[in-house]
Amino acid sequence: MRKTLALVAHDSKKDALVQLVKSHKGELAEVDLLATRGTGQLTQERTGLPVRLLQSGPLGGDQQIGALIASGGVNAVIFLRDPLTAHPQEPDVSALLRICDVHNVPLATNLATAKAVLHLMAEHPQALGKHQLAAHIINEMAFVG
Repeated sequence: MRKTLALVAHDSKKDALVQLVKSHKGELAEVDLLATRGTGQLTQERTGLPVRLLQSGPLGGDQQIGALIASGGVNAVIFLRDPLTAHPQEPDVSALLRICDVHNVPLATNLATAKAVLHLMAEHPQALGKHQLAAHIINEMAFVG
């Protein structure tokens, strides 16, 4: 079954997200991508990959992603944030981060963790089912100890 990855990026991080998607285009062609409007349009234009476009972040796109997470429709989120700039929609961002935590959905907020999430999706897609990631990690840890 195909996995769904949500993509979001603050304006100053959109180019970095597009470069990340380009460098993982082969793997991401096997994933359903959805994104807030500005991020998604830029990603589609520059990579040629199909992206389901939601509202822009300030118009409710973050909440749309949150609703999809809550209903089990998103397996992972990459949200490249600019931590050095104030954003008026910060409460929406916090709500999205919280919903990822509540529903145990892998969330990357910088390039290092984004690459880790993409590796997980490519190499261990079975670990990305609803609430399966924690169980998968616990099982692996049982064999390590």
